[in-house]
Amino acid sequence: MKTILAGALLGLGLAASAHAQTVNAGTYDVEGTNLDGSSYGGTATIELTSETTCAIEWNTGTTTSQGICMLYDNAFAAAYVLDDAVGLIVYEVKGDGSLEGAWTISGQDGSGTERLTPQ
Repeated sequence: MKTILAGALLGLGLAASAHAQTVNAGTYDVEGTNLDGSSYGGTATIELTSETTCAIEWNTGTTTSQGICMLYDNAFAAAYVLDDAVGLIVYEVKGDGSLEGAWTISGQDGSGTERLTPQ
């Protein structure tokens, strides 16, 4: 009985790890809202640097910003520099490969939203 139970638990553990979220390298379409509620769009490119870390670059309108990012379970976070301010965004990794999150930037009140959809 203990062998069967141990086998069942091992099987559950393997099934759980098989369903772990991941973020793929590549280009994503960006849709978001600014701190004032206005909308923006563009693209973001993610380049994997390890199994859990990456580099990210956003091109939205005439603005380009670069940052570092990290995947932890189904959370994906990125820190970036925009002009002279530091920003932070935290996304939830969705089952379809998209990322949905909220962001803020130092010295500003509130937060914006953003969705990245793989191209």
